[in-house]
Order: sequence, then structure tokens, then C-alpha cells
Amino acid sequence: MAQTDSQRFPEIVELNVGGQVYVTRLETLTAAPNSLLWTKFTQSSPGELPKDSKGRFFFDRDGFLFRYILDYLRDSELFLPEFFKEKRRLQKEADFFKLPELSRLLAAGSKDSSEDSGEPEEVELLASPVTSSSSSSDRTPRSPGGAGNPGFITVGYRGSYTIGRDIQADAKFRRVARITVCSKISLAKEVFGETLNESRDPDRPPDKYTARYYLKYNFLEQAFDRLADAGFHMVACNSTGTCSYASNDPGEDKLWTSYTEYVFCR
Repeated sequence: MAQTDSQRFPEIVELNVGGQVYVTRLETLTAAPNSLLWTKFTQSSPGELPKDSKGRFFFDRDGFLFRYILDYLRDSELFLPEFFKEKRRLQKEADFFKLPELSRLLAAGSKDSSEDSGEPEEVELLASPVTSSSSSSDRTPRSPGGAGNPGFITVGYRGSYTIGRDIQADAKFRRVARITVCSKISLAKEVFGETLNESRDPDRPPDKYTARYYLKYNFLEQAFDRLADAGFHMVACNSTGTCSYASNDPGEDKLWTSYTEYVFCR
């Protein structure tokens, strides 16, 4: 008897893993035969799996580390960021999701790192394909980040945008007034070079910290590109916002202003 729609999983699946929301394909979740996800999404029906209040399939696991589980299922390989310190926890997640090859590679990588007294490097874990539909020639190669001293850089911006009564109408979206840089001075100069405006905090020694530098451009992606080229990875972000009316008339467009910070680490 053919399965009804209520007995079949959708092609695009929404997951809630420890409070983190993921959207992926059913074929990704079932890419590794006999894994826990393969069992759940091939041997069960949608009604048998726990769901959150919005109907997403729920797994009470580490939501941040689950991204690496999905990466492995998609590409049969895993790239960990520099200075990644949670290999053992990720190995525990691999064991829970019944991915023995990934667990073995993580165990070997942890052992190699503990025996290596040199500088940590980006770890590339390669495994035999878990699905025949992917080809290594179709994947974009990733190269390790640039070398340099470890540290943190916080990039912040104050922006504004309007939303009119007609949402389809043109609106000034994400108007960035200035991108600020908070970090050790030597680190900021290394990454941003001549694009760094030092006029608000000149002549400070390179071993000091500053929160007064800003960039000479206002494109966030340009700052992100420079940070990525220098080997930095985003580790956190936060944002606050307020809403007001462009005029005293409540019927006019709403004006939103926000301040957002992105924290990068190398």
C-alpha cells in the first residue's frame, strides 16, 4: 500500500536541535545508512518523531555542534576551524548519531593534536563517501586561513532602514553609517591595513587595545572578506534595535535603527 502524505517525510526537513534551527534535505539526513538519522527518517513516520511547538523535528542534542554532523553528511568530509577545542564533544555527538567513521577520524585527530607541540592547524577530515550522489570534483575547495598571531576582533555597525506600508516599495535598507573595529591595535592594522581610519585614536603603541578605530568604507562584506583572508572565523554576534516613525504621523513609514556587533577569532 502506498504511503499517504502524512506518513511520508517532506523533501525539505526542518529540525530543532537543542534550540538551533536547521533546514536541510531528506536525502542529506539519510545519506549514511544505519545511522540514527537514517533510521529515524526511513524506518519511522513523521508522527512518531518528537516535534517542537512549530512542528519541527526535535533532537535534544548540542545544536551548535550539529552543523558539523550535517557537513559530514553532505560532503563525506569535515573541515574544522583553527583552534577547534571541542573534538571530544563532537566525537560524542558522532557516537550518538551512530556515525562510526566520523567518530574514528575525530578520535585520531584528537590524538594527533595532543601529541603535536607545534601550532594548531585547520583540520581536514576525509572519509569514504556516505552517498554516491556527491562528487569531490563538484565541491569548491577550501583553503586554510592565513597565518598570524591569535586574537579577537569585534566589528560593529550602527545601521537604519525603513519599512513602508507597501512592503514591495523601495526602502532604505541597512544603511550603515560607520563600521567600528575593536581589537589589539597591531591586529587591527594587520587585517585592515590602509582601510583603517586611526584618526580617533592616533599614535597608540601596537600592544595596546582600542575601541575607537573605524573603517574607511561601509560595506560589511568587505570587512568580512578581509577577516576571512586573514584566517579569522566568526564566533558570536549580537544586535539591538529600536523602532520609531519617520514623522509624528503613525501612518507614515516606520524607521528602524540597530547596533550590531560581530566577534571574530583566529
